[in-house]
Amino acid sequence: MGYKEKPITKLYYSIGEVAKMFGVNNSLIRFWEKEFDILKPKKNAKGNRLFTQKDVDNLKVIYHLVKERGFTLEGAKKKLRENKGDTIQNEEIVERLKDIRSFLVDLRDNL
Repeated sequence: MGYKEKPITKLYYSIGEVAKMFGVNNSLIRFWEKEFDILKPKKNAKGNRLFTQKDVDNLKVIYHLVKERGFTLEGAKKKLRENKGDTIQNEEIVERLKDIRSFLVDLRDNL
């Protein structure tokens, strides 16, 4: 299951909302937060994590590397350190291709 695109309507997302976007458990999001330095969600007075759109974008890249491309955590960290720009660009290309495929499948089914 891939990342589900959702229009940006909020400044902050709860950990439950973020986990639902990616179809993973809250605990995996917390684990990735500890493992990857690029994830720095804000915490409110109660200690609840508040993710910005930038955090969600970084999670999208991590999800792409770990879940879709099968990188180990160490491999994903190394890839992000060495070549984050290309990784983000590749992830965006994959997302566009998935959208095009979905459009074409819908078009075929409606014919």
